[in-house]
Amino acid sequence: MTLERKLNERTARAAVIGLGYVGLPQALAMAQAGFRTTGLDVDANRVATLKAGRSHIEDVSPAQLRRLLRARRFEASTDFGALTAADVITICVPTPLSKTKDPDVSYIQAATDQVARHLRTGQLVILESTTYPGTTEEIIRPVLEKTGLVAGRDFFLAFSPERIDPANARFTVKNTPKVVGGLTTSCTKLAAAFYRQFVDEVVPVSSPQTAEMAKLLENTFRNINIAMVNELAMMCDVLGVDVYEVIGAAATKPFGFMPFYPGPGLGGHCIPVDPEYLAWKLKAYDFKARFISLAAEVNTAMPQVVVTKVGDALNAVGQSLKGARVLILGVAYKKNVGDVRESPALTVISLLRARGAKVAYHDPHVPRVRVGGGTMASTRLTVKVVQAQDCVVLLTDHAAFDVPRLVRKSRIFVDTRNATHGLGRFAHKIVKLGAPSALLAAIKGEAA
Repeated sequence: MTLERKLNERTARAAVIGLGYVGLPQALAMAQAGFRTTGLDVDANRVATLKAGRSHIEDVSPAQLRRLLRARRFEASTDFGALTAADVITICVPTPLSKTKDPDVSYIQAATDQVARHLRTGQLVILESTTYPGTTEEIIRPVLEKTGLVAGRDFFLAFSPERIDPANARFTVKNTPKVVGGLTTSCTKLAAAFYRQFVDEVVPVSSPQTAEMAKLLENTFRNINIAMVNELAMMCDVLGVDVYEVIGAAATKPFGFMPFYPGPGLGGHCIPVDPEYLAWKLKAYDFKARFISLAAEVNTAMPQVVVTKVGDALNAVGQSLKGARVLILGVAYKKNVGDVRESPALTVISLLRARGAKVAYHDPHVPRVRVGGGTMASTRLTVKVVQAQDCVVLLTDHAAFDVPRLVRKSRIFVDTRNATHGLGRFAHKIVKLGAPSALLAAIKGEAA
């Protein structure tokens, strides 16, 4: 039976390397569509947890996981020997940056080595990990072809960028269009046939490099626009204008404008990381990605802007940041998830500590977090705890937070997400990014 027929009849076996925020939802979507799917991961604890029917990701319900385990449509394993039996292999491993902001493709290389050990004729290999343009052809293809098999003839190779948005209930694996770029026409055709079994819309492109570049464009677009609106917030601070009112007014234009909102900095694996992959690649061509560089400069500065706001707010009531008790609300990089990768909250905490503040945090999704070489535990959020703080700082606007009640019980409330919109009766204790503050206006008036 040909691979195309197996894909269309959903009798092909699938393997997913990497069971994190991307790999696990993808693997379960494949299994849900009818493919017998093996999820592979080097983390034995993660695999054991999944085998027991417990999900480590908010977007994957334990009930769905247990149902697929019982039906033997999905299994988790650390044994990469399972790759031999797979007809389709997808690579969904992390692609972080090094301390010097160079791409760390070691996870991709390790996964590719495992695929090469078990590669056989007729398999389809797809990279989903976000990376720089050229990775599929420059890193994966040579390693796999060292086996003597030829890509596009003996096995098939493609790139299809992941588009997982944690905690997004509206757009899931199924209804988010999938871009696919194969090494050859046959590679693209087979990869597209595979994804069409469990994704509503598949968008074929001319090459893996085009697909790789498309992914970087998506996140560079967001990175640069967030930087622009973060800088706008700082402008509004200087001018005494409410940035949120400005954005709301501009957003009434029915064409030519898309609203972005300021915040304490960028987090997550994609938006702060992906543009750096593109900038790194372009260095080899003596091309300086100026917009990317400037956006990184602005967004990286935002945690310090938040700390300055906290210091100003405390000064307004005659208190120094040194020795102040500060409670951080939310350390995840976005609302309603437990993901702290690249979270600006960790930088904010480190900066506050460096200036002598006594910092605690509460996050219903993150029970413990590593900051500055040590570990912090989420403190219980009680009225007594809130009232004991000199300042409460909202960094992640989780739905679980009762913001009006928290503001009411706080002495000072620094809001980096506009979560206090409409709470005018507490204006005397609220400080926001890019918006006038009655509390700070008082000390500005004294200084004048």
